[in-house]
Amino acid sequence: MSLASYHRVRSSAETPRHTEYRLIGEITAEMMEAWDSGARGAALMPALHRNREMWSVFGMVCGTAGNALPPELRGQIISLSLWVDRFTSDVVAGREPIESLLAVNRTMLEGLAPQAQVAA
Repeated sequence: MSLASYHRVRSSAETPRHTEYRLIGEITAEMMEAWDSGARGAALMPALHRNREMWSVFGMVCGTAGNALPPELRGQIISLSLWVDRFTSDVVAGREPIESLLAVNRTMLEGLAPQAQVAA
């Protein structure tokens, strides 16, 4: 099976929740890898930029009409999106460590994890 075929099959079989889980996991791993390798400040930008973009999309989607999430959850995700944007600038400037961004992503992963679906 070619790589393109694999991606087509995965995207047709994967739920949106599973896609979000996978994406957050990939980006969180990139951020951890960069941090653990000693990257600081602007050297963290590739991983931090991707995280910032992801959260921006989450916030944008939650702000659109017709989003099926409960309004309170939508508001919380939008707030997190705005916080991630501001806090990322502080991490790049060296005013804050990356751990808080990682913690937010890990919390989202816990909520999206397949076992969390079964428990709910």
